[in-house]
This record gives sequence, structure tokens and C-alpha cells, in this order.
Amino acid sequence: MSESDLAIVAALVFAWGTLSARLERFDVTAPIVFVLAGVLLTRGPLAVLSVTPAPELVKGLAEATLVLVLFSDASRVGLRELRADAGLYARLLGVGLPLTIGLGTLLALALFGGMSIWLALLVGAALAPTDAALGAGMMVNPAVPARIRRLLNVESGLNDGIATPFVLVAIAGAQTAEQAHAAGPGKAVAELAVGLLIGVAVGGAGGWVVRLARRRGWAAEGFAGAAVLGLAICAYACALALHGNGFIAAFTGGLAYGAVGGRRAARLVPFVEETGALVSLLVWLAFGAVAVAAAVQSLTWQIVLYAVLSLTVIRMAPAAAALAGARLGRAAVVLVGWFGPRGLASVVFALLALEDIGQPAASQAVAVITVTVLLSVIAHGVTADPLARRFGPRIAPAAAGADQPGLPDMPERRLIRRVPAAASGTGADPARQDG
Repeated sequence: MSESDLAIVAALVFAWGTLSARLERFDVTAPIVFVLAGVLLTRGPLAVLSVTPAPELVKGLAEATLVLVLFSDASRVGLRELRADAGLYARLLGVGLPLTIGLGTLLALALFGGMSIWLALLVGAALAPTDAALGAGMMVNPAVPARIRRLLNVESGLNDGIATPFVLVAIAGAQTAEQAHAAGPGKAVAELAVGLLIGVAVGGAGGWVVRLARRRGWAAEGFAGAAVLGLAICAYACALALHGNGFIAAFTGGLAYGAVGGRRAARLVPFVEETGALVSLLVWLAFGAVAVAAAVQSLTWQIVLYAVLSLTVIRMAPAAAALAGARLGRAAVVLVGWFGPRGLASVVFALLALEDIGQPAASQAVAVITVTVLLSVIAHGVTADPLARRFGPRIAPAAAGADQPGLPDMPERRLIRRVPAAASGTGADPARQDG
């Protein structure tokens, strides 16, 4: 990246930081702004500025973002506080998510005749994770019962890490089909196992040390958050050094850190989330620069149909099957099923596939993921507030069964807009509540 490119990107980040609250009042979110900026800087009237991200830079940004997101999402899941609805989380993650991946893979094979099983699995797995941060109106609206918001938030926090092994195995399989020297899915599975063990060891040890240091006052407040950021990167790098998968190490490291460190350690996670939020802005910019225009140029009716079905049937049918018999009520099940925005994790998976598999082999799969994410950003962004106002009061009686006094909501990812004090009734910032 040249000095002029850096200046332009830094100016964009500065402009968003100073105008974000104003723009979000009109449902103009960070993904919309930075994807549009990426398109305009490479294909639009501003293309004369020659801002073209190098493949190495795009891959580096994607990998860094995925590490931070996986670690922070996993570590902010307070397992002890979420026991009341553990059955619901297990239903969505253990039944709904695998069904979503399977149905998405089968639909890709049915609609795209020349697509290999590995690329179909890539599409199905990359579009399975949800991103609650893209539906701020739903996640911070007090009209929606806390139990439903918590359910959606926990699902969003964990399903990207659970889907990651499927995506990585699919990428390895597709690489083997295109490149004779590629390692293949067998080695990818072995690397996943090594990464899991390293993540548990590094994250668990780090959580214990942080809890001890916080209790005894050893850690200076100004550097404690940076320590957790270093722990996330350490888990990733240790796994790579020992021939394991760094992404799985980051996810399991976050789980172990949160479980061992407790609330004292959880209060330091926002530093990692803020850093991840900053890097994610650059990922959305790179996504707009390298993926959107190519997806639009290769747009077909099959891709549009897949995107529509992915956001509706492929998401809603597994969610309904997983929540059958949970006594949440039909309206709550429909709301949970519809509210499955595809966001940052899907974008990162697409960029990694584009760089690892290469063109033109990955172009169709990346185009499908790209169009689905773009449609989701618009559809879920527009409907979040109206659906929250309409369905929130209707589902409150059925969904209130497990709400417990003193049981906090999970903190939202940092792309979520803040709730004004008048709306929350407490003046507290839900995006910063960490129990």
C-alpha cells in the first residue's frame, strides 16, 4: 500500500468515526459505507486514485480479522451465566447449524451444475454463520425479550467458530482439485486437531494468569487489554508454529480464556473487540474493492435465487426444526429464523477462498457468497427495527420463561450502534455490558 492509499483509507476511517452516529440514524452502517467506498475507489469515478489492495494485504487483513473475531466472540460467551437456556443454544448450534450447512451445500450442487462438492461445501459453510452486529435495531431494542436477543447473540458469537473447520476443509479440498501440490483435506483435519489443543492450552493458561494478575493488582489498567490482544495473537501464532490451524486455536483459545478467566478477564475483551472492529472496516473496504464488482459482472439468476433461498428457507427451516418443542411460540421461532444476517465471517471466508484457491476456480463460489451478503446487509438492515417493534410485544409472554433477574445480555460486537439512555431506561451501554 502506497502512502497515498494509506492516506485515503485513514481519511475514510476518520470520517466514519466522526459521522457514524449520525449516519446510523438513517440505517447507514459501516459495512454499507466501506463496501461502497471499496467499489468507488476501484471501479467508480474515484478509480483514478488507483487504490488497489495487493493480494497479500487482503489475505493478511482477512486472517487478522478472523483471529480477533473468533477469539473475542468465543471469550465473551459467559458459560456460567448462560446455563438457563443451554438447551436452546445447543439446539441452534448442534442441530440448526449443521442442517444449514448441509442444505446450503445441497442447494449449491443443485443450482450450479459444474460446481465441485468442495466449492459447494465452501458456499454452504461460509454462509451458515450469522452476524448479529448487522441488525442493531433488533439486538438493542428493549421491545424484544432479553431471552431472544441473548439467544441470537450467543448463536452469532459461536457459529462462526463452529463453521470455520468446514470452510477450511472445503478450501483445502478445492485447492487439491486445482493444485497438485496442495496438502488436501486430510492434512487440514489434522491441523484442526492440533489447533484445538493449542488454543485450549494457551487460552486457559492466559485466562488463569489474567485473573490472578487482576485480583492481585499486578496489571496496569492501560495495558491489561493489550495483554488479551497479545494472547489472541499468541494462540494463533503458536498453532502455526506447531503446524496447527491458527483460526481454531484462536476460537478455542477464546473459549478457554473466558471459561477460566471469569468476569475479571471478560472485562478486558472489549479491547480486542475494538481492535477487531477497526480491522473489520478495512476488510469491508477490501471486500468492496476485490469481490463486489466481479460478483455483479458474473451475476446470474441462479446466484440470485441461491441468495434469496439462503436467507429464507436455508436459514429458517433448520432454525424451526431446531426450536421445535422449545415452547417459544410461532412468532418467536419465525423471528429467530429470519434474523440470520450474513456478515463479517462470510466476507472473511470469501476473501480467504479467493486468495487461497485463486481465480477462476473460486470465482463462482465467491460470487454466490458476495451477493448473499450484500442482499443480507440490505434486507436485515431495513427490517430489523420494524420487526422488533411488531413482533417484540407478541413474543414477550412466551419468551419470558427463562428470563432471570440479574442475568446479563451478552455484549454485542462493536459494530452495533449504541442505545440512547432514554431508550434503554438505565443509561447503560448494552454494547459494553460484560457482567
